[in-house]
Amino acid sequence: MSLIIFDFDGVLADSLSDMLLFAQEACNELGIDHTVTQADLGNLEVMSFATFGLACGVPMELTGEFVRRCTNKFKEKKTPPAIFNGLPDVIRKLSKESILSIVTGNTTENVNSFLSHHGLLDCFHSVYGVDIPGNKIEKIKLVIDQFDAGNEAIFFIGDSLSDIHAAREANVRSIAVSWGHQTLEMLVHGKPDVIIHKPAEIFDCLINW
Repeated sequence: MSLIIFDFDGVLADSLSDMLLFAQEACNELGIDHTVTQADLGNLEVMSFATFGLACGVPMELTGEFVRRCTNKFKEKKTPPAIFNGLPDVIRKLSKESILSIVTGNTTENVNSFLSHHGLLDCFHSVYGVDIPGNKIEKIKLVIDQFDAGNEAIFFIGDSLSDIHAAREANVRSIAVSWGHQTLEMLVHGKPDVIIHKPAEIFDCLINW
């Protein structure tokens, strides 16, 4: 049995358009004169709402408020983000033979709402959101402490350079997805264990390791 830890935005949730919109709204509300573009998000060395805000010109002292406003806008949205094509079936199949968890810079509440909306809440054993103390590396280790029996293959699936680095620091195998928020060039630069281009390729990773 494998332990598979997913990032959320850009891996499970097709939330790019929402992130750009909500960041722009938050900037406008905070009086930040900046036009938000995909490059603000795609070129981040560390992927988080806080670093996204900094890339948009939000002063350090206002980044907490920027994060709060962005995550609240996700919460207040009438329907959660779409899920990437093919992922629901893949997740349901994976959950039958693997332990699935999520570590994310979004809130636990927003993730659970998304999973419930898409009928996947029962597929995941845990969600570690931004509301839970610790950085991404520490949360990956919390998942391992909670669910690893000592003989599982452990994977972290992300869409950013910082996800790749977090997996390496946590001593787990990194799977980078090319359908997320960062460019393929950025992912290649991070040297993940493998890069995949469609959800079904996750099964190949499990078989080949």
